[in-house]
Amino acid sequence: MKTFPQSNLLQQLPKQFFASLVQKVQTVIAEGHDVINLGQGNPDQPTPAHIVSAMQQAVAKPMYHKYSPFRGYSFLKEAVAAFYEREYGVTIDPEKEVAILFGGKAGLVEMPICLLNSGDVVLVPDPGYPDYWSGVVLARARMEMMPLRAENGFLPDYEELNEDVVRHAKLMFLNYPNNPTGATATKSFFQQTVSFAERHNIAVVHDFAYGAIGFDGKKPVSFLQAEGSKDVGIEIYTFSKTYNMAGWRIGFAVGNESMIEAINLLQDHLYVSMFGAIQEAAAVALLESQQCVAELVATYEARRNTFVHALRDIGWDVQAPAGSFFAWLPVPNGYTSETFADLLLQKAHVAVAPGVGFGEHGEGYVRTGLLTSEDRLKEAAERIGRLQLFLIKKIIDKIGMCCHNSN
Repeated sequence: MKTFPQSNLLQQLPKQFFASLVQKVQTVIAEGHDVINLGQGNPDQPTPAHIVSAMQQAVAKPMYHKYSPFRGYSFLKEAVAAFYEREYGVTIDPEKEVAILFGGKAGLVEMPICLLNSGDVVLVPDPGYPDYWSGVVLARARMEMMPLRAENGFLPDYEELNEDVVRHAKLMFLNYPNNPTGATATKSFFQQTVSFAERHNIAVVHDFAYGAIGFDGKKPVSFLQAEGSKDVGIEIYTFSKTYNMAGWRIGFAVGNESMIEAINLLQDHLYVSMFGAIQEAAAVALLESQQCVAELVATYEARRNTFVHALRDIGWDVQAPAGSFFAWLPVPNGYTSETFADLLLQKAHVAVAPGVGFGEHGEGYVRTGLLTSEDRLKEAAERIGRLQLFLIKKIIDKIGMCCHNSN
């Protein structure tokens, strides 16, 4: 069979760092070990029953067996507008300020292609969601990293950015609640972002994937709640996390009219919209009772509390995340994020994601997902604690042997 070479563009795409992690985990499982996999970001709960029921009924409707409107059904865009008004007090024009997406990731990857030309600069959070990088490469643009540091609450410091970089920047990605750090942002930070973007003519894309998941009674803030936000940017929302609809592949973008039109135009050429039954079920998710969301957030908060307390009990000084379903844990001295992740997998059979996979400033941390039961999270902490005791004992034995030999 003849093999055809991939295009130069495909060969320039960033390597999927986490593909190697998946392979490592599968290898350990194949050896017969029980691995507690905290390295993934895949929701473990089922889609709420009322959403599934809506989908089942909608599938039988003949109107959805035809091509859907290119830019989605108006009823879903109107549901999105009603959702934003109810949840955030933000007014959205359903026809001009909403784009229906094939999952949030699609919009994140499409946006650089929509707005950038070859060589244009994109400001990207570091650490951050690696798929931001993919869209930048596809647009033949250039990334400049915005460091996210613990001392600044894992928010970018716009004042520290190079003036020449900022002058050439055309687009910026933000993400709060944050993957991987679990940090949240304030309305004042978003207001500062709007001012910064206006001053430098930068389009903002706020990835609000974890918008529903805030802890300690604090609801995450929408970027669009900042005054003037729609003048400079959009927010991308997904049903994957809020409603456990990751496999359904549906999301939406809301905000700046010109950016929404650009996404719609690109998607006019890529797709013929999505199956109408999925859109109807998504509208039900947005408009009907949100009790399922409250229960989901309570589940994640209980898991967070159990896990963080268990880690502190074994002497690991960790901070509880303010949002998302991830915890961002500092690596002990003497290890890189990769060597520590490998150690946990091989010796404790606990899988975590090395922080360096999210960018240079992710080094020194590992990301863990709160996507398994409290009992399994507690067991993961106990395994790590036993590993810690084992390593200490090995060090003591080694010291003792050295002393014995010297005598």
